[in-house]
Amino acid sequence: MSDRLSVLWTIVPLIAPQPWLPCSRCGEVTAFRSSGRFRINANGRRVDAWLVYRCTRCQKSWNRPVLERRPVASLDPGLLRALTANDPAEARAVAFDLDGLRRRAERVELCSEVAITRRPRSGVAASAAILAIELVAPLPLGLRLDRLLAEGLGVPRGRVAALHDAGRLLLEPAGKRGLRRPLRDRQGVTLDLAAEPDGAEIARAAAGAA
Repeated sequence: MSDRLSVLWTIVPLIAPQPWLPCSRCGEVTAFRSSGRFRINANGRRVDAWLVYRCTRCQKSWNRPVLERRPVASLDPGLLRALTANDPAEARAVAFDLDGLRRRAERVELCSEVAITRRPRSGVAASAAILAIELVAPLPLGLRLDRLLAEGLGVPRGRVAALHDAGRLLLEPAGKRGLRRPLRDRQGVTLDLAAEPDGAEIARAAAGAA
């Protein structure tokens, strides 16, 4: 193998952040998940809006405030239409507003289940001696780097750790916690495949090739 394969991974969580809140029906603190639907209350010239969440155990609802007594005249008409129509993009944007959610709940659980979109930039997987991956994570998620790499490369997590310990898997930035830290947006990973007997298979998995 003699080439360098460069790949872009875009990692998107499958589930929005989940607040843990007291559930009066369950009688304890449980995780609530966004339903993707809004509740609107328009009274004269003002409007209230909430994103509806459901308890993951009993489906009891919790309404997360989005608009509170806002003058209708001050709103972007497009926003009001999106809320009224339960626009999926708007519901997703609110659900992934982590700072806003943390103001409503002391504990927020981030998703560790993700979808990985792979886009080769340069190089050929079959002849790759060096694999360079740029990790793009546009939304908050709770996935450790070692688990992501194991899933994305199709190898056990222990092997990812062994490659890192041997200096054949490098992180940029490196960081004190290494592979044990949560995935960061724009994290870079470089893997030396030259000594790996299954290097071509790893490169194909990284590039999403059959």
